[in-house]
Amino acid sequence: MQSSLHSAVVFDGVGLHSGSAVRMIVKPAPVDHGIVFLRTDLSADIARIPARWDAVVQSRLCTLLANPQGSSVSTIEHVMAALAGCGISNALIEIDGPEVPILDGSSAPFVRGFLAVGIVEQAAPVMALKILRPVEVREGEAVARLEPSDAIEMEFTIDFTDAAIGRQEKHLNLSNGTFVRELCDSRTFCRQADVDAMRANGLALGGTLDNAVVVEGDRILSPGGLRHQDEPVRHKMLDAMGDLSLAGGPILGRYVGIRAGHAMTNRLLRALFATRGAFAWVECNSHSGGKLPGVGVTRADLPRIAI
Repeated sequence: MQSSLHSAVVFDGVGLHSGSAVRMIVKPAPVDHGIVFLRTDLSADIARIPARWDAVVQSRLCTLLANPQGSSVSTIEHVMAALAGCGISNALIEIDGPEVPILDGSSAPFVRGFLAVGIVEQAAPVMALKILRPVEVREGEAVARLEPSDAIEMEFTIDFTDAAIGRQEKHLNLSNGTFVRELCDSRTFCRQADVDAMRANGLALGGTLDNAVVVEGDRILSPGGLRHQDEPVRHKMLDAMGDLSLAGGPILGRYVGIRAGHAMTNRLLRALFATRGAFAWVECNSHSGGKLPGVGVTRADLPRIAI
């Protein structure tokens, strides 16, 4: 069944790149509403921005959505991943600026907020995107692929020269709360040199060692070190979860990412929807619906660090 929140959740923080204070309120929404951002600092006629794959515009550092009127909202991937991982189909996200608050750099604060107010089932079936044949995009050594699978799966590989990260691989079945248990608390990561370069260009002004894993060579600069030994690849999977949710429903299939990022995952969705016979929208039954990512999730599934 589709689902929404029992009541609204407020998140106060700063934008990662702007450093500006922002308030975001995630509210319940009716059946078939989907996920929609509403810029409360703009006039009503240009304020609504749907969270859809075809609303994504090019952005090097994050996922950015824009409507036909030019209104935009950026860094949406972490809250989208939390919504998808909790199985929330319908929500209205009011935000008073152009960037989602970074909070701790993961999805855990969003998940914690959603589970605290509760998730309610709605009287309508979930429509899922079933992958019928493989679709792939490539760029140099980077690959993003969707392929048929009996399970809801994700495989990801990263390979960095920095010894603190190196090569990491992970494969997960994302059914029944795996996202909340295994991925939601993994933070965004970057090199100290990247931080310095971004700040020199007026970006990452809200970034701190408390909302990102910052590495330099073989050293982790962030206090407390890593939350997981393979936290970087887990965060890439978290990002992919959020970006894939822009398809408009859960994906029944396997996503494979090799050195892939936000732009490539969106290219993959565009290729999927442009490929005749590669997918079908199907109504989830008791079997397929019982394996969706948010089914059965409770606060007890939150990792210790996120409680």
